[in-house]
Amino acid sequence: MISAILFINQKGEILISRFYRDDVSRAAADAFRTGVIAAKQLTTPVTILDGSSFLYIRQGDIYVVGVSKANCNPTLVFQFLYSLMDVLKAYIVEKFDEGAIQNNFVLIYELLDETMDFGYPQLTSVNILKQYIKVGDVKEEKRVGGKSAATISAEITGNVDWREPGKYKYRKNEVFIDVLEAVNLLMSNKGSNILRADVSGKIVMKTYLSGMPECKFGMNDKLVMEKEALNNTRRKKRHFSGIAIDDTTFHRCVKLGQFDHDRTISFVPPDGEFELMRYRITQNVNRPFRVFPIVTEHGKNRVEYEIKVKGNFSSKLFASNVLLRIPTPKSTAKCSLNVAIGKAKYNPSKDAILWKIKKFPGDASYILKGEVRLVPSVNAKQWSRPPITMEFQVPMFTSSGLHVRFMKVFERANYETTKWVRYMTRAGQYQIRI
Repeated sequence: MISAILFINQKGEILISRFYRDDVSRAAADAFRTGVIAAKQLTTPVTILDGSSFLYIRQGDIYVVGVSKANCNPTLVFQFLYSLMDVLKAYIVEKFDEGAIQNNFVLIYELLDETMDFGYPQLTSVNILKQYIKVGDVKEEKRVGGKSAATISAEITGNVDWREPGKYKYRKNEVFIDVLEAVNLLMSNKGSNILRADVSGKIVMKTYLSGMPECKFGMNDKLVMEKEALNNTRRKKRHFSGIAIDDTTFHRCVKLGQFDHDRTISFVPPDGEFELMRYRITQNVNRPFRVFPIVTEHGKNRVEYEIKVKGNFSSKLFASNVLLRIPTPKSTAKCSLNVAIGKAKYNPSKDAILWKIKKFPGDASYILKGEVRLVPSVNAKQWSRPPITMEFQVPMFTSSGLHVRFMKVFERANYETTKWVRYMTRAGQYQIRI
């Protein structure tokens, strides 16, 4: 992993250096100073000199450099460098520059020792570090705030550094779950052939829970539901609307080992709002809208439009702020439009017809008819026919079919928890060729 951390100014002078391993010497640091900074070869954030990898970021006039002799993971190194800077900025109130480093030598060295051990990142949580590393001449005691050394050690290891025991108490314990999805679609001009379709989603939670609760979150994951069906013979013949999730990224509070074992999302939540997970789905994507475009060019002077848009969700739901951006040729001179709902107008700056529908009922269909007159030109280029793009929001609807099955909260006080779930689907890159 990381063999050394260096703080270097613009002149190439090493302000602070902390060597965690013996495989990198001071000469390697001098090589970076003369080979990169003095030569002004700051083209990439990663460079290799004398068999050592130098990965650096810049904060003002200071270069923060991570040096490694091994084949390390560059993403982890950069993440640590940025997290280290967040810690230093939290402690150093003044502007982080050469003077600030000189005035806080002891504090910076102490933080470098706590955040990394033998080249491996340990703890970069400001909330926990502030409890035990005091600015100035504050001495560390064996017991802090009545806590035992074992308790302090458990917190320093970063087991649950995002939630402090005994700090949170609420009269009403509530959990708010938002399933937010962006659907990306590319359709052919026939309205039936899907060229590309996927859903990028995230689950955002707001937790107002007392104590240190253990939460279990469940959704209609296809693998989980098939496993439950095998374990329960009575449910073998039933239909299961499980979804196949391609990619997932979790908040660090989720126990990844347990998820890999049995697909259970178990976690101790942070207080307030946080993003529990992100996911991506490419199979069986539900299209919120179907668009059937008929665009006919009559010679070089006229283009006729007949655009039909149909809601493809329940009639009990409504889409809001629906916008269709229908492209027109650059030589458009005049445009006449007729719509049954909403407002449609030609926008010359965007070379498009903008059809806005404030409230679109599910299972409804509407048609736009129009005619565009073009400026006659001898050397006019052929119209490239860009695709129609859409913007919309559909509450209580998911294009992926994801649904929250349960949200269980376990805590010593055994209090009742109120759960609220909301779904929202919006347009990502929603395009229909014409």
